[in-house]
Amino acid sequence: MKFSLASIVGAAFGFALILGAILMGTKNYLAFCSLEGMMIVVGGPLAVAFMSFQANNVIEALRGIGLMFMKPTATHENLNQELVKIIDWARVIKAGGLRELENKAVPSDLGDPFIRYGIAMVISNYKPEEVRKMMDTAAEGYYERDTIPARVLMAMAGHAPAFGMVGTLVGMIIMLGAFKDDMSGVGQGLSISLLATLYGVVTARMIYIPAASRITQKQESLRFRNHLVTEGLVMLVGNESPRHITDRLNSFLRPESQHDMDAAVEAPAERKGAA
Repeated sequence: MKFSLASIVGAAFGFALILGAILMGTKNYLAFCSLEGMMIVVGGPLAVAFMSFQANNVIEALRGIGLMFMKPTATHENLNQELVKIIDWARVIKAGGLRELENKAVPSDLGDPFIRYGIAMVISNYKPEEVRKMMDTAAEGYYERDTIPARVLMAMAGHAPAFGMVGTLVGMIIMLGAFKDDMSGVGQGLSISLLATLYGVVTARMIYIPAASRITQKQESLRFRNHLVTEGLVMLVGNESPRHITDRLNSFLRPESQHDMDAAVEAPAERKGAA
């Protein structure tokens, strides 16, 4: 996977605005560092997440924070590649039937579990509508399972400001307790009080929510791709022509991507004519 320059620049710009405001407002930079406040704001939502969700879902959500800075795997370029495969499979079926597809389907083309499942449905002699129902169910099942980490992150985003308020209360208690004998603890208590709230808002808005949105966007793209692949495989079962499949699947693509699909259909014919 490659890094997403836009995500990195966006995160850097957001944190730069906050740090710039701090640098312009004071020279006491250490005043914005509070280990106690960070422990409360980071540890609290994490503990609640493990209490509320399965551990593997929480771990996957934490990985999603890092994946926020990676390029998505499902793009329109990838869609074109998948659809070209479907058109090639349509030619194989036209030439030798479904059994020929079973023999010629390249294992590397079937690395994706959803496509592998779809090909199994195609060669199992199910009717087109039966294949559509089963694959639509599979696509929605993938989406529901794979968006759980996004729900974990959104829950953590909701808890982070709340634990910031917990840090505020802790800081206020420390500050009020210092009034009794020694006033030197007032500053420390007030610092924990305010910084915990700051940390809670920043982590929620700059980390958890963007990461959750990125996961949701990725899974929505994959769901769209899975439904598109489903449409193509259903037409394979119906023994539709490559030209018909191309015209149908072009309706899912952006206009600028339709030319690539048309070229993929015409290329074999051109090679055959040249031979």
